[in-house]
Amino acid sequence: MKIRTKSSIIRHIPVIHGGRNPLKSFDPQILDFSSNINPLGIPNSVKKILKKNFDTIQNYPDLASSELISSLKKYTHLDKSNLVVGNGAIEIIYNFCFAFLSEKKVLIPIPTFQEYETAAKLNNGKISYFRTLNLSEHIDSFISQIPKNGCVFICNPNNPTGKLLSKKHLLKIIQRAQKLSSFVFVDECFIELVPESNESMISYVKKYDNLFVLRSLTKSFGFPGLRIGYAAASKQMVEILKKIKIPWSVNSLAQDAAKISLKNKSHLTKSKLMIKKELNYLKNKIDKLDGFDCHDSSTNFILIKTIHDSTKLQKKLLKNKILIRDCKNFRGLNNHYFRIAVKSHKNNLKLVKALEKIT
Repeated sequence: MKIRTKSSIIRHIPVIHGGRNPLKSFDPQILDFSSNINPLGIPNSVKKILKKNFDTIQNYPDLASSELISSLKKYTHLDKSNLVVGNGAIEIIYNFCFAFLSEKKVLIPIPTFQEYETAAKLNNGKISYFRTLNLSEHIDSFISQIPKNGCVFICNPNNPTGKLLSKKHLLKIIQRAQKLSSFVFVDECFIELVPESNESMISYVKKYDNLFVLRSLTKSFGFPGLRIGYAAASKQMVEILKKIKIPWSVNSLAQDAAKISLKNKSHLTKSKLMIKKELNYLKNKIDKLDGFDCHDSSTNFILIKTIHDSTKLQKKLLKNKILIRDCKNFRGLNNHYFRIAVKSHKNNLKLVKALEKIT
């Protein structure tokens, strides 16, 4: 029997992410600078609720995530009809592309998170790339390339560059795209970890029916292993996404963790203070090292250009129990870029000392 499937699936190549991919097995002693989660980690309130509600896993989770949606309504000041949750932000990206981008033209600034491209291609999206390390500096040129009846993906702040696009620029993109009947997908998975900013577009979904805003609770509150994300969009888009959503995709513990996290805004406040301080520390220290040049970042990670081969550098640092994100597989970058997350001062100091030995 010859197995047949869609040509887009045959062509599909899953994205290789950072994290623990270079490791043969989990090593708790590794300092993981490749994963951009909240440096303060999981709030204690989340740990308590997970222990308390552990036995609930013997029951099916709430199919509609009703209580979580109610919590998100209070948190975002949006109507329930504007909100949808998913098994991590990644599920929502793939569902969005499946629902809206079949054989559509898609514009993606690069380098950026690779799953936009991969998910769009899986649905026969026709991709155009706009190469820039700072979209703000080329905004008019980018806007001129927005396709008709298509989609634009914007990661804000951008992964891996850490660059933050202003509301002013985003509104220009959204308004132009609306005239062209195109969607604007704004990924805000790191925006709650930006120390000084109010550039979120989430409230604008009430005004622009072509705007789709993605968020990640696992990034903001430090529990990526549980997988929980959400999105805000027009009522019509949300209704469509709910129709195709896999039943019970968000487990009960993830829903519990998300609900309690949304009540703990002080955790984000403390995190942003720490990120601001440690971001400056890392940039100042690493910029002084020969062969390393830090890009300015608005959030909890830094893209670094180096004279060293990024893969060899990663292997050298692993010998010191430090894992960085080799960025050579980001479209638009090469093997002279790597990315680090902002962590505690104690751990950041270890990274700096390890890099000093290499120079």
